Amino acid sequence: MDIENQPFIGSEALQAGALNRYELRRYYRAIMPNVYLDKRIDPSLQQRAAAAWLWSQREAVIAGSTASSLLGAKWIPDDAAIELIWPNARSPRGVVTRDDLIFADEVHAVDGLPVTTPARAAFDLGRRGRLNDAVARLDALCVATGFVTDEVLALAAEHRHCRGLRQLERALDLCDPGGQSPQETRIRLMLIAEDFPRPETQIPVPGPDGSPKYFLDMGWEDLMLAVEYDGEQHADQLGHDHRAAFVSLWSSL
Repeated sequence: MDIENQPFIGSEALQAGALNRYELRRYYRAIMPNVYLDKRIDPSLQQRAAAAWLWSQREAVIAGSTASSLLGAKWIPDDAAIELIWPNARSPRGVVTRDDLIFADEVHAVDGLPVTTPARAAFDLGRRGRLNDAVARLDALCVATGFVTDEVLALAAEHRHCRGLRQLERALDLCDPGGQSPQETRIRLMLIAEDFPRPETQIPVPGPDGSPKYFLDMGWEDLMLAVEYDGEQHADQLGHDHRAAFVSLWSSL
């Protein structure tokens, strides 16, 4: 039993003789009910997800944004709520449980944890929350996994009574793996909402030898116009995004 760097069920560790009650209280802290971690460790999202799964008596499936992060998607903070598919209305703080229907082929193992497949993760992310946020989550997941839209739509057909299916279809249509950050996604969606033609993303700019020297965030190659998001350290308010988009609209090629 690894109790040094990963969460563990306290009662199991005591029964196995891995430690005694004094050591459990002295060197470890409960990060979920009856689930402990070394006090010196600031838990990552992966460790918190593992702890939540252990809390569920190893019955839950890790889903939503948590699954997306474990599948490699960026932009999900370590302190984000852990999302589980598991019928339990009394989840501890920092855990969200949903009593959703899920089929066996929509789950696979990631580092020993049951996690929704990329298609199922996309299905869940695309139909919840605001449309723009859903598209940003799908962009990040698509960059990480390259999920296939048709597979997500086929999965949706198997869950036709779920909420949010219309938004899911719209979000999948707007998804673009060229969106390299949530800020870029918001700007792209803003341009589309303002009736600009749908921009291309990650437009290659050739160097003297003809090979790509760098890539523009988005734009219209036929018009020789590009839009660049000026850095990830800026505030992400919508008003700033408007300025970033329109001030940065220029002839780049």
